[in-house]
Amino acid sequence: MAIPRLLVVDDDAETRSMLTQFLQQSGFIALPAESEAEIRAHLQSGRIDLILLDVMLGQENGVEICAQLRAEQDVPIILVSALSQDHQRMAGYEVGADDYIAKPFNPQLLLARAKAVLQRARRSPSLVYRRKTALFRFGGWRFDAKRGEVLSPEGYQVALSQRERELLKVFLANPHIPLTRDEIQAALDVTREGESTGGAGASAGRAIDMLVGRLRSKIEADPKEPQMLRTARGTGYVFAVDVQAEEAG
Repeated sequence: MAIPRLLVVDDDAETRSMLTQFLQQSGFIALPAESEAEIRAHLQSGRIDLILLDVMLGQENGVEICAQLRAEQDVPIILVSALSQDHQRMAGYEVGADDYIAKPFNPQLLLARAKAVLQRARRSPSLVYRRKTALFRFGGWRFDAKRGEVLSPEGYQVALSQRERELLKVFLANPHIPLTRDEIQAALDVTREGESTGGAGASAGRAIDMLVGRLRSKIEADPKEPQMLRTARGTGYVFAVDVQAEEAG
C-alpha cells in the first residue's frame, strides 16, 4: 500500500510547518501549500489522497475553493477553521467537504479524523480525475482521455476497446490503491452514467478478470509477469506505478 500523500493548505507559515511536520512524523507524506494555485499545481503533478484545507486563506476562501475542487474531482477534503458555529460547518458540508474540524484542535484528533476519511476514500474508488482530465502519463505511456488514444513508451499507438479504456481510467484514477472486483465494477458502472450489471457476483468477477487480462496483453511488456497492473493477493488488482494527470485548458 502506498503511503498516503496529504496536502496541508494554510496561509500561516508557522501553522503550515507545524502540521506538515506532525503528519510526516505520523507516517504520512505531507506537502505544504498556501493558495488555490499551489493546490492545483500539486494535484496536476502527482497523487494527492487528502487535502487539509484552512477556510480562511488571506484573500481566498477555503469553502469556495472546496466547492470548485469538488465540481472537478473527488479528492477527499477536510476543512479546518476557527469558524465553528453550526451554520459555518453546514456551509462546508454543503459544498462537499468530507469533514470539518474546528480550531484549536488536538493534533491526535485531527490525525484520527484524517485516517477515517482516508479509509472511506480507499474503499470507494470513484474517479478522482474526472471530466476535465485530458491527459494521463504513467510508466512512459501516454493516455489522451479526450481522444481515447494510448501511446506506448516507444511512441506507437495501442488500440483499446471502449471498455478497456474505461478500465484503464479507473486504475489511472486510483494508482497504488488495491481495488476489489466489486469496486472496479462499481467504478465502471459510474463511467456509464448509472448503467448497472447488478454488482460483481461470480460471473461479473470473471468478466473483470478477463477484461484485466485483455488490458494487460496490450500495455504490459510481459502480461504473465505484469509490472503495472498487478494482482493484489486477497483483494483484486492494483495499478502499481505513479500517474500524472493534466487537466483540459
